[in-house]
Amino acid sequence: MGSLQEVNELRTRLENTLISYHNLGENEWRLAKKSKDVKVWRKQSVEFSGFLYKAQGVVQENPNRIVDYIRPGPYRLEWDSLMTSMDIVKTIDKVCCVMRYMTAGQLWNIIAPREFVDFSYTTDYQNGLLSCGVSVSHDEYRQSCVRGFNHPCGWFCVPVGGEGDGAPQSLLTGYIQTDLRGMIPQSAVDTAMASSLVTFYSDLRGALKS
Repeated sequence: MGSLQEVNELRTRLENTLISYHNLGENEWRLAKKSKDVKVWRKQSVEFSGFLYKAQGVVQENPNRIVDYIRPGPYRLEWDSLMTSMDIVKTIDKVCCVMRYMTAGQLWNIIAPREFVDFSYTTDYQNGLLSCGVSVSHDEYRQSCVRGFNHPCGWFCVPVGGEGDGAPQSLLTGYIQTDLRGMIPQSAVDTAMASSLVTFYSDLRGALKS
């Protein structure tokens, strides 16, 4: 990463981009997949030729604990079935870092493992938290896998219901737009993205319960 000013500019730009996605009207989205307790929508991305995905579901926990499991740190690798390795390349401050991670192959390895290097930033949002990220350049490459690229992505986590209503609940809303790169059929990408977002919620809920 560059200077502190460049980091602050990236933080501001990333946060504003995610908030703009979060403010899009319902008519902007097309339903891509629905499970019992998670919905996934998509729309054409303005960043690249693929789709921007939106996922949403209620999770039984408070925002701070949920986001601790989502952002880079000791919990993420333990429960996220799609992530096979994760290293913090650079710690910038308490809320910012650069992480390098690999994802598992998907759809019977039609989509081979991918590597990503992302800038990650977590900030307050409406009594909850926003944890967001975007891929950045990194000179060191692994020869065994394709380097993917995450355009601005993030997770909004806000409390729903009062503290006196029993166990805390939070509404978790994610925005993901990943360029997997390589020669992959678009239909395979669409299937994998929607399915992996539903799995993300089930894995996260399981980890929080344990």
